[in-house]
Amino acid sequence: MNTKEIRISDYTYELPGERIAKFPKAERDTSKLLVYRHGTVGEDVFGNLPQYLPEGTLMVFNNTKVIQARLHFRKASGALIEIFLLEPARPADYEQMFQTRQCCEWLCLVGNLKKWKEGTLVRQIETGGRQLEITAERKGIQGTSQLIAFSWKDISDTAADNQPTTAVSFAEILDAAGELPIPPYLNRETQESDKTTYQTVYSKIKGSVAAPTAGLHFTNRVLAAIDSRGIEREELTLHVGAGTFRPVKSDTIGEHPMHTEYIAVQRHTIERLIAHHGHAVAVGTTSVRTLESLYYMGLKVMQNADISEDELHVDQWEPYLEMRNEKGERRNEAQADDSGRETVKVLQALLDWMTRRQLTVLHSSTQIIIAPGYDYKIVSMLVTNFHQPQSTLLLLVSAFVKGDWRTIYDYALAHDFRFLSYGDSSLLIP
Repeated sequence: MNTKEIRISDYTYELPGERIAKFPKAERDTSKLLVYRHGTVGEDVFGNLPQYLPEGTLMVFNNTKVIQARLHFRKASGALIEIFLLEPARPADYEQMFQTRQCCEWLCLVGNLKKWKEGTLVRQIETGGRQLEITAERKGIQGTSQLIAFSWKDISDTAADNQPTTAVSFAEILDAAGELPIPPYLNRETQESDKTTYQTVYSKIKGSVAAPTAGLHFTNRVLAAIDSRGIEREELTLHVGAGTFRPVKSDTIGEHPMHTEYIAVQRHTIERLIAHHGHAVAVGTTSVRTLESLYYMGLKVMQNADISEDELHVDQWEPYLEMRNEKGERRNEAQADDSGRETVKVLQALLDWMTRRQLTVLHSSTQIIIAPGYDYKIVSMLVTNFHQPQSTLLLLVSAFVKGDWRTIYDYALAHDFRFLSYGDSSLLIP
């Protein structure tokens, strides 16, 4: 199969509007769980998920946290301008960005851009008993994004000469002035409850503009049940970008540009993967993209011991080039992976590279696209929600279940499952 020639029209289904969950269940773990095992389909409630997981397996979660990435400014003319933060530009590091105390720059999408041709935007907010003035200024275009510079100063009565304040971080600015960016297909305004329900209970690292939604079903009760069964848990970080909502507009997948997302993986997570023979249960497609990217990062290290973290970036089609032998012929499953031994070898090379550089955390990025024709290297089971028709996420699922996605989705549609971000979930065991 030539993955680039896949027609997205072959990956569609009719999704009635009433099947899109506008709000989550009152109790997260009471959502429905579709269980797909070796071609057969059944259902349960999510709270019983641990019963389907073999003892001693490794489960990997994405601990990213959704930021309040929408900022609104009103011009003197009355025009409302929305600035949607996509990724940090200066400083480019997420952790440093949220700690900045005076100014910063982001790559953004701008709503009503035609009304903001020049000049700066200004708004006032109150946080921590201080009155602040925030300024936004357009600095240019990078790709399809606007480069926006933000600065803020204390204009409280006690402030000295309106000097820029060093007491308030950009994270506090967003908490006070930002709005949580719920998915556009919910067709409703963000509500106060979303600040809680659109975060996983294990979210920690700020940076995403969309939630890793498979994780929204987990409760502390379910996590405790997982632990009691002797199932190990590890966390990694992939900051979900706005590209996750980008529809496939091209006829074939080969013409669709995948978005780049930034990842951070702890050294001990790679050690646990090696201990588990290179296999893991992934919670969500973002965990899948991160775990599978580690394999190709390991291959890069094996080819170039002096490679930098930035150069570990996984390009969109790179995995499909690696799936062919030296004659350009497609490798078969046995050649690609012998019971995980090749995967362990590659992960060990990546771990050794980190050791030489004294790294406890691997920071890089991935643009990987996973579609039918892809050979999974690490993920052996997948917990995931039900995705939009003609989406790259549906292609990822199809690749995982060897093309049997319609069996799963036909069952879900016929048995009153709820779809998309706040909908129900599935456990896929191919």
